[in-house]
Amino acid sequence: MDWLRLPSFGRDTAWVYSSAAIVALAGFIKIRQGVVNYTYTETHCYQSVRTNSLAEPYVNCFSVSPSGKFSKVFQAAEDTELAQNASPGFAMPGLWDGHGHLLSYGEFLNSVDLFGSTSMGDVRSRVSTYISQQPGVGSKEEWVRGVGWDQMALGKMPTAVSLIRGLKSIADLHSIPDIPGGEIVREPGMGVFCDNAMDMVMALWPKPDNRKKQQFLKSAMGKLNEVGLVGMHDAGVTPDNLKLFQKLAGTEDWTLRVYAMIECFERNTFCPDEVERYISPDGFLSIQSVKLFADGALGSWGSALIDPYTDRPDTSGSLLVNASELVYDTVAWANEGFQVNIHAIGDLANRYAMDAIIAALRLLCPDEPLSACQSYHRFRIEHSQIIHPDDQARLHAVGIIPSIQPTHATSDMAYAERRLGKERTAKEAYRMRSLLDAKPVLGSDFPVEPPNPFQGIYAAVTRRSPHTGKGTDDSPDGWHTEEALDLDQAIRGFTEGPAYGGFSKGQTGVIKPGAYADWIVLDAALESVDVEDLRSLKVKETWVGGKKVYSRVG
Repeated sequence: MDWLRLPSFGRDTAWVYSSAAIVALAGFIKIRQGVVNYTYTETHCYQSVRTNSLAEPYVNCFSVSPSGKFSKVFQAAEDTELAQNASPGFAMPGLWDGHGHLLSYGEFLNSVDLFGSTSMGDVRSRVSTYISQQPGVGSKEEWVRGVGWDQMALGKMPTAVSLIRGLKSIADLHSIPDIPGGEIVREPGMGVFCDNAMDMVMALWPKPDNRKKQQFLKSAMGKLNEVGLVGMHDAGVTPDNLKLFQKLAGTEDWTLRVYAMIECFERNTFCPDEVERYISPDGFLSIQSVKLFADGALGSWGSALIDPYTDRPDTSGSLLVNASELVYDTVAWANEGFQVNIHAIGDLANRYAMDAIIAALRLLCPDEPLSACQSYHRFRIEHSQIIHPDDQARLHAVGIIPSIQPTHATSDMAYAERRLGKERTAKEAYRMRSLLDAKPVLGSDFPVEPPNPFQGIYAAVTRRSPHTGKGTDDSPDGWHTEEALDLDQAIRGFTEGPAYGGFSKGQTGVIKPGAYADWIVLDAALESVDVEDLRSLKVKETWVGGKKVYSRVG
């Protein structure tokens, strides 16, 4: 690395510079930021640097100013000292997750890991082991929490009885009434609460205090840096947690850029008095968007469909909010200047989300084309999993941004066709390539899925599970590969996509002068890595704002 510094002023030499300093004082004050940036510029060179810039896609060096931004990006000649002393490794822009849950991930890291569990016996064993290792957990004051179970892998929905066998029973689940917009699974037994029904359980859950939340955030950011993430879009943060974020952003432990979406204490409401727009000067925290929820998940038959489920013709899923209220909330938040991002999985939910977004755009820009208005406001649909062809046409025409999680497709592919039927799956479900013109934002929805972006890139490129390397039994080489992305498109979905969808285009997801100095270092250029090796790829270093926040040991 190359350091450039002005000479220091000692006691015996200060007078030499005094008259010049006095003459130049006014000019120095005017350009002081530029002088400081030049004075303490730090230069990094690697074997190769992918920039994501079309003008100069690959270089080998860049310089970083004290403000944490790239000041120069260049190709050093092979015979120069810079090139000959380049650090081993291949740099590229730091990756972003376009849809995750930061605090929830921190809680997951301090909870029972149930990913990959294949039986209730396995679940009980993991829970028992966790309790034995965590004194005080399993009490009224500190519940046991677990993340990652999959009813398809377990063979059926778990029940309270199957979970507590051999453990203490701490709740009476009988005689609980049904909840509008939610489901309490009663067969084969009580224990699972879906969508709005979860609220009654969460109301009783002992909330962590700010000290514990701070621990969650630190552990989450550390793990996310480890897999090459320099930023994320936090899909639903309550006002009290936003205040905590504002307090912590910019401190030493805050090593991740966060684009936070407001979620009111009461979901799907308008609460402008409880929040404020905020963008930190250093780019580490942005609060200028809101999260609304149209429906639930496909796996639990909770996503709202136009036609009934193929494997459960008695239901079409659940809307978490009625169409008119969704329009009202969208218009209200849009009028306050917030980007509106609507969770929608089923085709009915996606239709209502588009109706609400288009209604807001018409009010915001009555004399402009909808697509032009959308280019300013960049409203999004989070998940965008099942979209009727008529609504796909509207999405393209208006430019509504789809926020897509590639690993959702590969996790759901085992049962999606069972839920939706062959034709609906083929025409509507898990689009990626066909939505490229709408500038999709790619992510993982961690902790629902693991946050590793290279697994997301693998899923996007191959349409196979990053855990098994396989597609479905019917399509082992990849599920609906006509919707697969190429490697460059997938990389840009985890860099440029979140930048555009988070109003930081040109500042993040790219290595160029003026952009935030966020990059990662790999052992090999991503373009040269065998696609199967993406599943287990390890990051060598992660840098955020010009500071190293992760370095692999060994």
